[in-house]
Amino acid sequence: MSKQKFYLTTAIPYGNGAPHIGHAYEIIAADVLSRYYRAAGYDCYFLAGMDEHGQKMQQTAKKNGETPQQLADRTAGLFQDMHRSLNIQYDDFIRTTEDRHKKAVQHLWQKMVEAGDIYLGKYAGWYSVRDEAYFDEKELHMAEGIRCAPTGAPVEWVEEESYFFKLSSYQQKLLDWYGKNPHCVQPESRRNEIVNFVKDGLSDLSVSRTTFDWGVPVPGAPRHVMYVWVDALSNYITALGYPDDDNRLLHNYWPADCQLIGKDIVRFHAIYWPAFLMSAGLPLPAQVYGHGFIYNRGEKMSKSVGNVITPAELIDEYGCDQLRYFLLREVAFGQDGSYSHDAIISRINSDLANDLGNLAQRTLSQIAKNCDEKIPPQGDLTQDDQQLFTLLHNAKHSYHTEMKQLAFHRALEALWHVIAECNRYIDAQAPWSLKKTDVPRMQTVLHVIIECVRQIAILLRPFMPTSMDAMLDQLAIGEGERGFSCLDHGLVAGAALPVPQGVFPRYQVAEQAEQKT
Repeated sequence: MSKQKFYLTTAIPYGNGAPHIGHAYEIIAADVLSRYYRAAGYDCYFLAGMDEHGQKMQQTAKKNGETPQQLADRTAGLFQDMHRSLNIQYDDFIRTTEDRHKKAVQHLWQKMVEAGDIYLGKYAGWYSVRDEAYFDEKELHMAEGIRCAPTGAPVEWVEEESYFFKLSSYQQKLLDWYGKNPHCVQPESRRNEIVNFVKDGLSDLSVSRTTFDWGVPVPGAPRHVMYVWVDALSNYITALGYPDDDNRLLHNYWPADCQLIGKDIVRFHAIYWPAFLMSAGLPLPAQVYGHGFIYNRGEKMSKSVGNVITPAELIDEYGCDQLRYFLLREVAFGQDGSYSHDAIISRINSDLANDLGNLAQRTLSQIAKNCDEKIPPQGDLTQDDQQLFTLLHNAKHSYHTEMKQLAFHRALEALWHVIAECNRYIDAQAPWSLKKTDVPRMQTVLHVIIECVRQIAILLRPFMPTSMDAMLDQLAIGEGERGFSCLDHGLVAGAALPVPQGVFPRYQVAEQAEQKT
């Protein structure tokens, strides 16, 4: 029986600058989601990549005294370094400067031409180089005497010959798609924004440029390069081997099940992208999910303010798994959130070191000391034991429900509720006292606790893979026994355990402060 597929993509970051915490946030979320579906037995394919064409790339490269390709290569390396440091495991990393992409996107363009959706005209309008987008007059605002887009980026008046895509003819088709597929754009607030925007009417979209040449050439029109959004958005299918219908990847995985993006580019993914696909006769993605932003102490990160912190700095300071956990535990994924030094160390010390780490460490230490370093047998279960297992069972159900809705923080909350109850249970049962009065009962209590820890560690692996693997190693759980299908297998009494070691050290605030002074 073939596995159910799950195709997951992220936005492809623009290649004119180094990665920041927002890029880390999105790729971590995608990695957690892909690991979750793999653990659940899905045939999951996870795509990341880089957007490397456009006017911004050409301008930045010129300013740096390098070619656009040199800039693209250098920046792609920085992003891939970040991915490695965050333990990201994608299946492919596509770059829009690759030949496989250029050839495929030109084919997509030709399909839109054949559909009668591309025509040559002239464009005049307010254009943002930073956003790579034109904006209507009604969308603009003035800031310090400068006319700006909704994103705050300055705009300039541009007039040029351009090919246009008949976006206006797709207004009703898009509204029908939103109506028939209520979860195709999420969260709900983003969907409502998109629906209202489309209802207000759509203008045809300028899809080529002649004012620069760093892009994919328009077929049959050598002076034109493709508008970056036609080029960039196409990566989600070109990476699968489009237009080769016999390609296994394209056949198996398209349409995408989830396309994770930042909220600032929802319009391009929820309006332009499905319209392009409709024109080319291709299936539409099941869901476009626009997540919120991450701020430093509630402030947008800015070099001028001096609050920009790189992902590498955060990883070095707190640890990879600790950062992964914090970002998805602290912030509701669809909403904006904030991080601070105090908030991160609070999560590390309270949630990870005290709650989970201490629970595992003291239980394993009791087993090592009183059970000959072997998994103790489970005797008859009391009502307290049964209640704890029932709580764990219910939490697993909640966890899976929330994960499939990308409510990572609520999935983690469900598990931490069990962890808290496990700590209360072990304090109430006091196995350190039972060893003097009722050894079989002590063994059962320790077995119950360590079985809960085993299942919780398996469920937490998508979030903290290295730490949870270290914890499962201490429970003598084999590599092939760490998927969700193994949750109900149970521990084997008598299995030898290694010497217990702590997984989550406390963040020592005083020592760190002394080191920084």
